[in-house]
Amino acid sequence: MDNKRTAIVTGAGVGIGKGIASALADEGYNVVVADIDEENGRKVAEELSGRGVQSLAVKCDVSSAADVERLFSQTAETFGKVDVLVNNAGIYPFVPFEKMQESDWDKVMDVNLKSVFLCSKEALKTMSEGGRIINISSIASLVGFSGLTHYCATKGGVNGMVRALALEMAPKNITVNAVAPGVIRTPGTRVVEDLEKQMMPMIPLARVGQPEDIANAVVFLASEKSSYITGQVIVVDGGWTAR
Repeated sequence: MDNKRTAIVTGAGVGIGKGIASALADEGYNVVVADIDEENGRKVAEELSGRGVQSLAVKCDVSSAADVERLFSQTAETFGKVDVLVNNAGIYPFVPFEKMQESDWDKVMDVNLKSVFLCSKEALKTMSEGGRIINISSIASLVGFSGLTHYCATKGGVNGMVRALALEMAPKNITVNAVAPGVIRTPGTRVVEDLEKQMMPMIPLARVGQPEDIANAVVFLASEKSSYITGQVIVVDGGWTAR
């Protein structure tokens, strides 16, 4: 174990999560790369370990209480504690509401919302004063998207949880906040045909965001510079929701 601060990032094998893990490593954090894809997680951890920090890859289905318990147990064995938790893992399968099955709804709820409960609950068992819980929400918590009723519902739930949990954690000096991305260029968004072309007219800054844009906000919320900010949702969307 060393004296560096330790961060867990869920869904860190690709996209926004990978960008967040990379940015935290560059800031000197030891990083636990949690991802359901073991191979991707291991590749990211190996990459980060070459930057003068320690990185641990843990295969984890964040919707499983047993997997989440194992994630935090392995983190404790390696680093002793967790200082920063970034609940990033999420899915957004497009399904028209009239065709949506109960299984579709439950899967998105479990991965996007229940996971935040499970991971936050475990993190607080070892998180010391000054800790940070940072959830990745979405502008879909603020505006509607056709075909994503279940996704929008989970992200609205994340925002509500941030505010309530922040109040409970304030006496322990643990802050709880969220970052709400707009359209970010990731492997996931590339599979949606012409998505960027469709969305561009909605973005005042006239560019699609990069994972680094979200990572920069997370790094700020993880730092001492954000110590008086809690219960907030920081929107990083190029101005979309300002219209």
